[in-house]
Amino acid sequence: MFGAVAATLPAADLARALGFYRDVLGLEPFELEPGRSARYRVGESMFLIYQSEFAGTNQATAAGFSVSDIEGVVGELRDRGVAFEDLDYGEAKTVDGILTLPTGARAAWFKDSEGNTIGLAQEG
Repeated sequence: MFGAVAATLPAADLARALGFYRDVLGLEPFELEPGRSARYRVGESMFLIYQSEFAGTNQATAAGFSVSDIEGVVGELRDRGVAFEDLDYGEAKTVDGILTLPTGARAAWFKDSEGNTIGLAQEG
């Protein structure tokens, strides 16, 4: 019934967002409409960044990346200036920016240059 799902992320300043995704996350768009939008492919997934005045207004996770070594990715992104969120859900709290669930799955969250919350997840 459904095909692949793709995230769409708003950017108040598209040029700034393109720089963040290139310089910090190491991603290049495969399609670019200057001043309007950019499409990225990561593995078999895609996401779109588009110019919008509503960037950063969503308080929930807007997009997530699966990773195989969350500590390594968090460390590498920290070296590039990314600040990770500290969360406290009572029994579950982030430790050094990483949340570990009872299943062994691990997750971390940060904000991109436009205030969108981006998640990282490692299966347990």
